[in-house]
Parts: sequence; structure tokens; C-alpha cells
Amino acid sequence: MACRISELVLKCRDPEVLARFWCEVLDFVELDREAEGCIEIGPREGFGGPQPTIFLIRNDEPKNGPARLHIDVNATDRDQDAELERLLAAGAKLVDIGQPADASWHVLADPEGNEFCLLRRRLDPL
Repeated sequence: MACRISELVLKCRDPEVLARFWCEVLDFVELDREAEGCIEIGPREGFGGPQPTIFLIRNDEPKNGPARLHIDVNATDRDQDAELERLLAAGAKLVDIGQPADASWHVLADPEGNEFCLLRRRLDPL
């Protein structure tokens, strides 16, 4: 048997802000909160399902350069253009990291500048 991703860890200056943002983007909920400023968010059914949870860990060091790992998201109930509008309204910003002008994806950044991509739908609606 192989491993599967169960959790993603994102260091950030403000876990509260990013927890709200990623809960809105992914339709996640807060699952746990630790005294050290860590917040775990994930699917409503909780830890252990097919989707990984996200741990947001307070870290006051500045972000230096582009991330070596980023999240790709797919809209499940609307087309890419409608989802782009929703993500921008939630606080995402379009960014240029050198992607081709005719790319089939959009590169965005969360409120702390962490890049992520909105792909054309590759998943079936839930």
C-alpha cells in the first residue's frame, strides 16, 4: 500500500485570516485549534477522508520568493470564469509568475501571497 496526503502544512503570519480564506475557497470548516496559534481546517466530515486537511501554523518570518509547493484547485459546481470571480471576491489576487498568456489555468495568491492555481475543471461535480 502507498501513502496518501492526509495534511498540508502552511506557515503563515495570520492563521485566522488564512483559515477564513481557505475555508471559503474549499468549503472547509475549522476542525481544531491549538494554543500555539495552529488552526486545522478540513472537510465537514473531518480528518481521514479523501481530502487532506490544512494546518495553518503561525510563523512571523517573511515569505522569501515563490513557493516550492503550491495548491491547485478545481471548481466543482461552476465554470472556471465563475469560480475565478468567487475567489477574487474572497480575497485572492491574480499574480504573474511567468505563466504563458494562453495558459488554461489562473495563478492566484491568497491574502498572504501564497500562490495557488485555479485549473479548468478536471473533477466531476460533487
